Amino acid sequence: MKFKLSIITGLALASALFSETFAQTKPKYNVLFVAVDDMNDWIGPFGGYEGIKTPNLDKLAKKGVVFKRAYCAAPACNPSRASLLTGVRPSTSGVYHNNQPWRPVLKDAVTLPQYFTANGYEVKGAGKIFHNAFNDDASWPEYFDVPSSPEPPKAPVNGFAHFDWSPVDVKDEDMGDYKVVNQGIDYFGKKHEKPFFLAIGITRPHLPWYVPQKYYDQYPLSSIKLPKTIANDLADVPEAGVKIAKPKGDHKFIVENKQWEKAVQGYLASITFADAQIGRLLDALEKSEYAKSTIIVFFGDHGWHLGEKEHWRKFALWEEASRVPFIVYAPGLSKENSISQRTVNLMDIYPTLTELCNLPAKKGLEGNSIVPLLKNPYAAWEHPSITTHGLGNHAVRSEKWRYIRYNDGSEELYDHDNDPQEFNNLAKDEKYSAEKLKLAKSLPAVNAKDAPTVKEGKE
Repeated sequence: MKFKLSIITGLALASALFSETFAQTKPKYNVLFVAVDDMNDWIGPFGGYEGIKTPNLDKLAKKGVVFKRAYCAAPACNPSRASLLTGVRPSTSGVYHNNQPWRPVLKDAVTLPQYFTANGYEVKGAGKIFHNAFNDDASWPEYFDVPSSPEPPKAPVNGFAHFDWSPVDVKDEDMGDYKVVNQGIDYFGKKHEKPFFLAIGITRPHLPWYVPQKYYDQYPLSSIKLPKTIANDLADVPEAGVKIAKPKGDHKFIVENKQWEKAVQGYLASITFADAQIGRLLDALEKSEYAKSTIIVFFGDHGWHLGEKEHWRKFALWEEASRVPFIVYAPGLSKENSISQRTVNLMDIYPTLTELCNLPAKKGLEGNSIVPLLKNPYAAWEHPSITTHGLGNHAVRSEKWRYIRYNDGSEELYDHDNDPQEFNNLAKDEKYSAEKLKLAKSLPAVNAKDAPTVKEGKE
């Protein structure tokens, strides 16, 4: 099967390359592509949680451009990663969920690392870049798989199955993410004759939130602040949205077992652990000969709920599930301490990197290059961000509004200038009809049927 797949993808790659007009020879920048799993906007530069400790991401933010309104194409690992790495939206491919292998329905797709390989780059991946269940052998000339991390002797400790949180009595060196980052550190210490594309995937803060005790110690339970919520927040949400939230599932368990503070503590500890590993990676780059010639792209694959709208995890079309941390440093182009409030999407990464690295423009990409915003974060920008969760379910995010339309036609509308927590659904108010029509123009024209599913890959 792998042999057939490599032939198919190889032919597709050759076809794609022959169809491109190659750019003039220009200096080629290196790329450090850092993907983090399940990290929402609670890190320092995005202000989602007061008191979070993310010194290394704070430092990166001061170096590059922070995109405050960045969103995923899908609020789940597999469709988010598959879409940004192929340039094909979930609504175009039919890959909407974690249990849908993407390569069978995107046989001809030339992924971002494949495209860099074909254009003369040395390419390496380490850790979680594609969804683990559906990693793509054809994309990686060199790849270091995701190592396992230690678990408590008797798990689950506070939750159930892998929806669990607890410190573990181990050192950082024992953790899988530490070993993945070691791959990057070693890479920066070597001589590379060609420009490189290095992808490093950090797993935490993905569940379960098992990280060394010292990270839990930084967030005493007495200091934990719960997310802002209101009673009956789902009362004005249509049935399709309530079904997604599943308030009688995770949230009911959390409340009945008095685990809310402990769960928030586990998430915070896992974020700070991830930040420490990212710091090791960025420090190694800074000390290397490649510091001034390497573009840094840092992003989370989607957001995360911790009880907002009586919902936990991702898998929803609200702000908490779809907003992502996104920082870009482009040597000689981005300015220090820059912030952009424009609505961008992870789909924009592929065209942005090809432009920054002076590669031929890749045809068929469904994102938009954000190079104009790297040059001027305040530049005019007419691209609302689209997030899709399941067939026919979409959210359109402008700088002011979030408009959600479900497959059954039901709607939600939130005014983020006055209601950043999305407590008040305005969709039924007639005075906003014109605004809804305007936002609806950005909904995908294509809603591909569901790609085939498999039993694995649910989380």
